Amino acid sequence: MIKKAMLALEDGTVYEGRAFGAEGEKEGEVVFNTSMTGYQEILTDPSYKGQIVTMTYPLIGNYGVNPDDFESKGPWVEGFAVKEYCDFPSNWRNRESLGDFLKRHQIIGIEGIDTRALTKRTRTVGAMKGILSTTDLDPQSLVRKARVSPGLIGRDLVREVTCAEPYRWEEGLFDVLQGRPHRVEHPRFRVAAYDFGMKQNILRNLVESGCDVTVFPASAEPGQLLELNPDGIFLSNGPGDPEGLPYAVDNIRNLMGVKPIFGICLGHQLLGLAFGGRTYKLKFGHRGANQPVRRLETGRVEITAQNHGFSIDMDSLNRDEVELTHINLNDNTLEGMRHRKLPIFSVQYHPEASAGPHDAAYLFQEFIRLMEENR
Repeated sequence: MIKKAMLALEDGTVYEGRAFGAEGEKEGEVVFNTSMTGYQEILTDPSYKGQIVTMTYPLIGNYGVNPDDFESKGPWVEGFAVKEYCDFPSNWRNRESLGDFLKRHQIIGIEGIDTRALTKRTRTVGAMKGILSTTDLDPQSLVRKARVSPGLIGRDLVREVTCAEPYRWEEGLFDVLQGRPHRVEHPRFRVAAYDFGMKQNILRNLVESGCDVTVFPASAEPGQLLELNPDGIFLSNGPGDPEGLPYAVDNIRNLMGVKPIFGICLGHQLLGLAFGGRTYKLKFGHRGANQPVRRLETGRVEITAQNHGFSIDMDSLNRDEVELTHINLNDNTLEGMRHRKLPIFSVQYHPEASAGPHDAAYLFQEFIRLMEENR
């Protein structure tokens, strides 16, 4: 039996489609992702907590779901919107359909809507609060609910996705042909990583680069990390507004100059605040595996994987202390920076690129170099 679903935006726009996955009602900020593949990595990326994700690629679900490509213990999105859902996956690694996966994890999906129109609307108006429902199909009621929903600004969503206790991560990159992760013997460096919403492939890349990694909750005091006597500190990706995390900014500030620091995504934004800068909300954010970024040092253009809705105001940074290293070529926003005196650098994008291009993989080796020089 085909069940209806509705997606309503705070501006009064309503999209009617067919439900797949779970039933119910969820609110969140409605965003779009331009990746052609990688829907499973997107669903299980904790950075999407609080968001209803729309895929711009029209056919989703055709290769199903498998447990090896998870980026965390399960999906974090509030809802999932696609043009056409494929209920007949065909891939040798497939273990279950996307619909069954979403249903098992209580995630609502909607298909059959005009995702091109929704994306154009978002680009024109900006990312908006929305509500996805299979139970309330009254457009006016849904719009009212969307308008009073909390949104992302000022919220601390990191507490909902971070780990509860510190843990070690020992797996390297996953070997698809062998069907198991690579084990790296005799790591050369010890890394303490703040989990603001960590993707597992970031940890795999750190291990593959020769690091013994211990992951700490987002609220861990700097002293807890330094008890490990790490060679470096890693600041992970994560969801929501960086200005809603003053405790994280204070902790990072207390670690600056003590150990080399490498930050990505939310970690990059928190580092910008620790430098004394400001952040702001982008109109519709950067989400996809095809974002062009110029590396200012070489002039080379990198195609990068990104997922964020906030950015650092580059004009708020003290240029005598902070050097800009990367710029987004679509909108000229800040994509990377480093401290001129301290061994600290960060990028706005995801160098592990899961799924996505590997143009930025060199950044892990840059972190290794900093740790080696500052041992």
